[in-house]
Amino acid sequence: MPGIGIMTDSNCGIMPSEERGYGIHVLPMPVIIDGKTFSEGVDITPDIFYQKQASGSVITTSQPSPGDVAAMWDRLLSSYDEIVFIPMSSGLSNTCQTALILADDEPYRGRVHVVDNHRISVTQAVSVLDAKILADEGRSGAEIKQILEQEALDATIYIAVDTLEYLKKGGRITPAAAAFGSMLRIKPVLTIQGGKLDSCARARGMRSAFHTMLGALKKDLDTRLAPLRAQGCLKVGLANTPMEPEKLDAFKAEMHENFPDMDFVYFPLTMSIGTHVGPGGLGIGAVRFHDK
Repeated sequence: MPGIGIMTDSNCGIMPSEERGYGIHVLPMPVIIDGKTFSEGVDITPDIFYQKQASGSVITTSQPSPGDVAAMWDRLLSSYDEIVFIPMSSGLSNTCQTALILADDEPYRGRVHVVDNHRISVTQAVSVLDAKILADEGRSGAEIKQILEQEALDATIYIAVDTLEYLKKGGRITPAAAAFGSMLRIKPVLTIQGGKLDSCARARGMRSAFHTMLGALKKDLDTRLAPLRAQGCLKVGLANTPMEPEKLDAFKAEMHENFPDMDFVYFPLTMSIGTHVGPGGLGIGAVRFHDK
């Protein structure tokens, strides 16, 4: 029986259909469209999701049910001695807190290790891949949890949205602010530091927003993340909701040009994130990683 199974949720950008290629296990996030619940990456594709979003469907998100989490744990524990579960940041969802409570009861206590390392999207994906490397090195589940939580804040994310419509629908900005911002082509730049989403800056147009994020990322790399960059244990990353391929390629090229000394990682932003961001959203960041 293999020692440790690595489990995450689809907010990391890795879909259930891709899990075998990474040697991990992915819990699909629920997406509720016009009252019907879909499992991300299982019974709905991004193309259909964004078609429904553009057509005006009412879309909301939810955390996986405790029953779904426990069912996946039960299945994995029939094949593994332990599980390390890395959900999205506790600052952005109750999934982590629910899992921590569930893991403190029998039959999971001591066998399921829930990691709250305050990450989402690309940074969460890197944590998951790090956990697999640490497990392959022979680390215990408790050790992997401790390492990932100690390194939780060794990451930074900046996000820009192309449209304010979905922030308005989610109640994160008022209709008046959305109308005013759209008229002036204002693109809010948001940041995730320590797991919570905060406002960072505003820019006129998406390219200006990208360069605002680029400047903020460079500042992080020159200040609080500088020691890790000097050690060569940081990667930069990019994630997006659907946009024109030429635009995406241009953003990727600029990332390579600005950080030629650093590895680059890319994952798409998932449907559960796209619910609040909408099409044309872009995120960039940096994250500590473990080498094989």
